[in-house]
Amino acid sequence: MTRSLPRLLFIFGMLSAYGAAAAPAQPTPTPNTLSAAEKRQGWRLLFDGKTLAGWRGFHQTDVPNVGWKVQDDSIVYEPVCPTCEKPGDLITKDEYDNFELRIDWKLSPKGNSGVKYLVDESLVKTGHGGLGFEMQVLDNEGHPDAKKGIAGNRTAGGLYDLIPPAQQTAKPVGQWNEARLVVHGNHIEHWLNGQKVVEYERGCQMMKALIAGSKYAANPGFGEAAKGHLLLQDHGDQVWFRNIKLRVLPAPKTKTQTPVAPTK
Repeated sequence: MTRSLPRLLFIFGMLSAYGAAAAPAQPTPTPNTLSAAEKRQGWRLLFDGKTLAGWRGFHQTDVPNVGWKVQDDSIVYEPVCPTCEKPGDLITKDEYDNFELRIDWKLSPKGNSGVKYLVDESLVKTGHGGLGFEMQVLDNEGHPDAKKGIAGNRTAGGLYDLIPPAQQTAKPVGQWNEARLVVHGNHIEHWLNGQKVVEYERGCQMMKALIAGSKYAANPGFGEAAKGHLLLQDHGDQVWFRNIKLRVLPAPKTKTQTPVAPTK
């Protein structure tokens, strides 16, 4: 019996390997669609994969004629010529306060962009560049902004120029990153590729001190809006966005209510 044991183990190993090889691969979800579970949880698409319906330019009534376009199931920003007028940022027509957002992004080498939220158009009187809290979108290895700021607070996933990500979870340039944003009352979270990287309370003394020591100190009213637009930033570099989904969250009943965790 002892001599037959190695043979039995060999046969078992071969059968296991065959079973693993024969297992069907999991289908890749179609971009810009909602599963049955997501629909039950209240998710809705902010981008249908075909048009820019529901979006417009910052301080504009429609989508800019150049720069922003839909290509390969993605919202794409294509750089314009250096001497041309910049198209500006793209914002949602609707405004949001308590919500969870999912958005995938990828960059060109040395790219820089951002996803801003609670954007109040009245803070910027002219031009096409919006102001608001920003989840940084950046090539950490190739763009010089990653080395600026304080302690990495300008790297991917961080709260730009205010709070660095707790860990670096961005994927290499050219790969899709899965971002999540939770805004629930004053409680805000950034998630990147499955990891929570930023968490803070809007309006608290710590945030006021951080803003006072940042580039936003010269912008009265920055960070005070409790409701606003979502914004995709025109920073002049090529960037792609897709799978932009949002679900509205119930307003917190008290200031100490347990934050709503992102859904799986």
